Amino acid sequence: MTYDSPLSPLADAPAIREPLHAPVAHLVRGGVTEGVHHGSVVVLGTGGRVDFQLGDIEVAFYPRSALKPVQAVAMVRAGLPLDGELLSLAAASHSGEERHLDGVRRILGLAGLTEDRLGNVPDLPYGPAVRDAWVRAGRPASRLAQNCSGKHAAMLYTCVLNDWPLDGYLDPAHPLQQAIAEIVEDLTGQRIARVTVDGCGAPLFAVSLQGLARSAARITTAAPGTPEARVADAMRGHAELASGAHRDVAALMRAVPGLLAKDGFEGVEVAALPDGRAVAVKISDGADRARVPVTAAALVRAGVDPVLLSAFAGEPLLGGGRPVGSVRPVRSLDPVPVALPACA
Repeated sequence: MTYDSPLSPLADAPAIREPLHAPVAHLVRGGVTEGVHHGSVVVLGTGGRVDFQLGDIEVAFYPRSALKPVQAVAMVRAGLPLDGELLSLAAASHSGEERHLDGVRRILGLAGLTEDRLGNVPDLPYGPAVRDAWVRAGRPASRLAQNCSGKHAAMLYTCVLNDWPLDGYLDPAHPLQQAIAEIVEDLTGQRIARVTVDGCGAPLFAVSLQGLARSAARITTAAPGTPEARVADAMRGHAELASGAHRDVAALMRAVPGLLAKDGFEGVEVAALPDGRAVAVKISDGADRARVPVTAAALVRAGVDPVLLSAFAGEPLLGGGRPVGSVRPVRSLDPVPVALPACA
């Protein structure tokens, strides 16, 4: 199933206002609802139709790192020649494992650059176990270890290939960022509502949750060999390079054949199947404990076999060291029962 031509007129930018989020998950302990996570969810069917929505799927919001696959597509369209694990790393929020750091060095080496050219903020590795080992070893925060360094290395390489200036490559007015903004609008199908600065220092574009889901579906349904397909193949084939060995988003891509998934800070996740079915989730309070089970429930709602997603039902709530509750997606996210034909 293909989507509308990228030459189709763009929709207006989503409105900037307070989002009208709805309850998406309940924190249930000992049979009592102890807390409620609010947020928004959209499920797209093939061809881009909205099959399910909860909360506010058209308000402007920041997808954070869930937009990285789109940024990677923009760089490939601009001539970035990476594929496989290095292209996956270009779209990554990596954990700071040694293979991630080595991959970033390889991208920089292809560009003839060193890590002092990176413009992202210095940080410790994002993966908890990797970060703990890093601190025990007395290693300082670095730009290389920060989870967006693969994207930044790819941005610099794209600039080198296009003879764009390296200085100021994070300025929204820079040719690289202008090219990325154009593809964000192309793949989401709507004008950007606002531009700000992401945590790593790169421009961050406000779109709608539905637009984010649409962009992922357009990436997974693109023809083989296109920039979109190259990014999807790289991330699905090297899920641990796009995240980390013990990250839920990598496990999700391994569990569901053909699934492309990307998480983002503040409780954002997007996922799409090869036929264009896609989901996007925003948890209002940014909690991962709700993001994971709500994303899984949305995928079941989209038609994914729930058996494949049983490991993503959410971490149990403990009392005295034993399970006494869980985070449960709201009942409206349950799949619609399929009516069986009446007996003759």
